[in-house]
Amino acid sequence: MATITELKCAVRETLESRGVLSQLKARIRAEVFSALDDQCQPRPPLSHENLLINELIREYLEFNKYRYTASVLTAESGQPEVPLDRSFLASELRVTEDSSSKSVPLLYGLVSHFLNSSDNGGRMFLRGATQPAATTSSNTILGLDP
Repeated sequence: MATITELKCAVRETLESRGVLSQLKARIRAEVFSALDDQCQPRPPLSHENLLINELIREYLEFNKYRYTASVLTAESGQPEVPLDRSFLASELRVTEDSSSKSVPLLYGLVSHFLNSSDNGGRMFLRGATQPAATTSSNTILGLDP
């Protein structure tokens, strides 16, 4: 007869081999964050830049099947539950897509563009963007110079 330890090991191995264990851990983390999220403390208003950045990250997370991480991002950031329309996001970022680029998240295309760019020796000038009104931190938020 198998011992409790052997049974635990067998269940763990089975869950790991099926990819279920990591999903369970992520789901538990998401639920814990959701339970700990203090709804009484108001969040700072979501700036336009943060809305776009969060949406790029959410699209990337969902594409890579990081659904629980995406749900925590949405809950913590105050991002709308319904994702922004991709064409709206591309328009706001002044990105033109072809049919092949639409099969991957916009973030992949942006990173690829900058990795393969030869303008200015591959360098880009970053300027400080405006901070959201409720932000009092001395950290600088960087924006792209057109």
